[in-house]
Order: sequence, then structure tokens, then C-alpha cells
Amino acid sequence: MTSGLRERKKVATRLALHEAALQLVAEHGLDSVSVDDITARADVSPRTFFNYFASKDDAVIGLDPAMAQRQAEAFLAQPEERSAVQSLRAMAHQQAVEMAEDPQLWPLRLQVIDAHPALLARLAAGFGESERTLAAAVAERTGTRGGADVYPTLLAAVAAAVMRTALHRWLATDFTASLPALVDEAWNALEAGLPTPN
Repeated sequence: MTSGLRERKKVATRLALHEAALQLVAEHGLDSVSVDDITARADVSPRTFFNYFASKDDAVIGLDPAMAQRQAEAFLAQPEERSAVQSLRAMAHQQAVEMAEDPQLWPLRLQVIDAHPALLARLAAGFGESERTLAAAVAERTGTRGGADVYPTLLAAVAAAVMRTALHRWLATDFTASLPALVDEAWNALEAGLPTPN
């Protein structure tokens, strides 16, 4: 098996487990779903499950541990003529386009997490790690010091807040609004200095 095929199979298995977990929790509630239920729905063994996720909650949230590093690499690969803000804005727009292209997974994920606040702490921990990784990339590109200077840490946190805000608003519109437009609107407000609404 080639490394590319092996990697695609891993991605497919991870996604199948995540989707199974989301569907089951949406149908039965978080407390009524077990790892065995998830593996039965995804047609894999419990051992396979634990190759991908440490717990049921992790499977429901479905955060990809490699995503933070991929985002940092994508940021560092942005055209040099773009500022850090412009680069993060362009990345957020593209991410929103990709998320909106899957009309089932992201809405289901948001609905399940919204219905089960206990998942938010785990989600926040995952987002925190992503922000630290992105802040390090911002520091590298801007010649600042991650963790010591305000710019990289604040910018990474702002980029994450923009996406969370857009996702909350998307959920509030029952997914009828354009997610990329919501992301752009949030960045517009930031770049305008967050003026007080009239």
C-alpha cells in the first residue's frame, strides 16, 4: 500500500468515526452513546477507535490533531506582499468556503456541540493549542516573539474569535446565511476598528 493511499484510508476512517459519533449523539444524546456504539456504527473495532481518538467526546468534537500545524504552514506559505492580517483573512475565507461545501458535517457538528455544553471545555482546549501554534507562525513571519510580544498571540486569538463568531452566527441563521460572507463581515468589522453599531 502506498503512503498516499494509507494516509487517505486513515483520513477516511477518522472521518467515519467522527460522523458516527455525531450522528449517534444527535439521535440519542451524549450520555447514551458509548465507544462501542460508535465503532459498531462505523464498522471498526474499538482498538481502531483508540488509534484515532482518546475518548468518546474527542470523537464527537472530531478535531484533527494535524490541523494546527497545517494552518501554521499555510500561513507561512502566504504571499509575502500580504500582511499577517491579510493572510489570516484570506485563509479564514477559504476555510469557510470549504466548510460550507459540506452541508451536513459542519451543521451537525455545531448543533451537537451547541446542545451539549459539556463538550465546550474540550473544544476550547483544542482551539487553545491551535492558537498557540498559529501564534508561533505569526511570530516567525513578523519577527516578533511568540508568548512574549502581544502581536502574534493577539492576532492568533483574534483569527480564532472571528471564525467562532461566524460559526455561531451561521448556527443562529439555521445555516441559511453564507459562511464565507459571515467570516468576511467579521474581518471587515475588525479592520474598521470595531465601530459601535448605529
